Amino acid sequence: MGYGIKVLARGPRACFTRPEMKAERVSYDVLTPSAARGLIEAVHWKPAIRWHIDRIEVLNEIRFDTFRRNELGGKLSYRNAKAAMERGEEVCEAANEDRQQRATMYLRDVAYVIDAHFTLTEQAGEDDTVEKHYNIALRRLRKGQCFNQPYFGCREFPAEVSLLEEGCESPTSFYAGTGERDLGFMLYDIDFDHDMEPLFFRAAMRDGVIDVAAAREAVVR
Repeated sequence: MGYGIKVLARGPRACFTRPEMKAERVSYDVLTPSAARGLIEAVHWKPAIRWHIDRIEVLNEIRFDTFRRNELGGKLSYRNAKAAMERGEEVCEAANEDRQQRATMYLRDVAYVIDAHFTLTEQAGEDDTVEKHYNIALRRLRKGQCFNQPYFGCREFPAEVSLLEEGCESPTSFYAGTGERDLGFMLYDIDFDHDMEPLFFRAAMRDGVIDVAAAREAVVR
């Protein structure tokens, strides 16, 4: 196991879309492990390291809200756009011809404490040590630096990510002392080595905490 960190992620809105919902976006009840990993990778990621989520603590009450908006049914493909540019032609997408209205059920006022660690990958070089990447991650979190804007599921839902220093008291969860709550099957991650196959796990929240490290041993395809 590599060096571990603890971060606080919060934001006004979030949507961790359930893959079984085809027409409309419906969020899971809480942050998924893959989305948590994406938050940290937005701060510091290199091919030499791989982040692993160990624990997710849900701080705020789980509350849903909805909105409806107009969206395009499709998008321009990169291949068609590139071919048109090479021919010197204009390319565009007529919004009036492909407009559709979609609803989104999202989470309001979310906040999570994420425990994670990283390990070195096969692409790590001689200069890639755990101490080096650990210190880089700490420095970037303390300064609020990131490679791209962290977000909660959808890019229009930005997240604020900060470091919880060792020895500092963590915020108290709304669900502390409430016992166990079954969240059903939840997306764990995407297996990029096997044709982007989705991995799922049975999520259980105990006193506001999801033990992702234990669930890692029982994922299903």
